[in-house]
Amino acid sequence: MIPWLNPNDPFPPLESALREPNGLLAAGGDLSPQRLIAAYSRGIFPWFNPGEPILWWSPDPRMVLFPDELKVSRSLRKTLKKQAYEIRIDTAFRQVMEACAAPRDGHSGTWITPAMISAYTELHRQGLAHSVETWMEDKLVGGLYGVSLGRMFYGESMFSRATDASKIAFVYLVRQLERWGFGMIDCQMKTAHLASLGAREIPRAEFSQKLSELVNFPGDIGHWHRP
Repeated sequence: MIPWLNPNDPFPPLESALREPNGLLAAGGDLSPQRLIAAYSRGIFPWFNPGEPILWWSPDPRMVLFPDELKVSRSLRKTLKKQAYEIRIDTAFRQVMEACAAPRDGHSGTWITPAMISAYTELHRQGLAHSVETWMEDKLVGGLYGVSLGRMFYGESMFSRATDASKIAFVYLVRQLERWGFGMIDCQMKTAHLASLGAREIPRAEFSQKLSELVNFPGDIGHWHRP
């Protein structure tokens, strides 16, 4: 059994998360900025399907990318050199979330519900959630969004409507975060796509230890702009 969170209840210890399903920690609570910030600062994230209560997760191991371990394939490197695209930051946050929520690959459902979009749009308004966008011919064709605390970035989701469009945004994000001194990018769950870009799994204990250092760095709060 996992605990049910009432409005003012704290999260339980990460060690109490279930092994199956991996990382399920608690249910209930809300998606207020205060609750989300409390969750992310401890490495907890919400993930639930429409019609379900809010479910909170802290998987072990944890998929992360250290910025200096980014891998860029030869073909992607060629795409990056073509410059047939424009990168924008924080200019279409809600559009990026809505695109990430759209059905893809024959699946009709999505975990990015209207409530999630509203919650993260509010975090964006407060300068804590950000989007990196790939534009071609003034059309949004790919991108990603996530949450930033201190020198820690939590990737949430990405989408692509053109070849490599999400990868282009991801590479730009990682390189920019490295320049800004960010130490780790949370990728949450293991996927072959993220592994191909250099992400790898680490134990939850190691993740938590690194996280506790990074979130306590003073970070710039506000909308990001291209240097």
